[in-house]
Amino acid sequence: MQKYSDLQNEEGKEDKAPMKQHFGNYMLPIRDALEIFGGKWKIPIITALSFYDTCGFKELEKIIEGITPKMLSKELKFLEENMLVTRQVKNTRPIKVEYSITEYGKTCSSVMRALYRWGIEHRKKILDIETEEQTWKEC
Repeated sequence: MQKYSDLQNEEGKEDKAPMKQHFGNYMLPIRDALEIFGGKWKIPIITALSFYDTCGFKELEKIIEGITPKMLSKELKFLEENMLVTRQVKNTRPIKVEYSITEYGKTCSSVMRALYRWGIEHRKKILDIETEEQTWKEC
């Protein structure tokens, strides 16, 4: 059985098409992850709910500086559809809605910690400064 890298065209040059197909299959889960974590607000929302476990809508709005209510609502709905966040309506007056990170959502914590650590190292390298590491749950 030939390896992808062993395939050659008539001119003796390596044929990249099979490699491209293999690479495309490799990239599919990465694209899925980027869809979940992409954008300006999803990571801050996941991180906030990881820190605070449960938050009301207005609390999240205050914690995540700069997000509009419309954008927060849109992103929470997306994260809920992807089973990372749950929404619970409390039967109170006035009605209160609370958002929580799901058990599945907690599986993102290793990704968040890796991004956090990489970000610190990147800042040190690019800015050539010593940054003070802040503690993150079980970093």
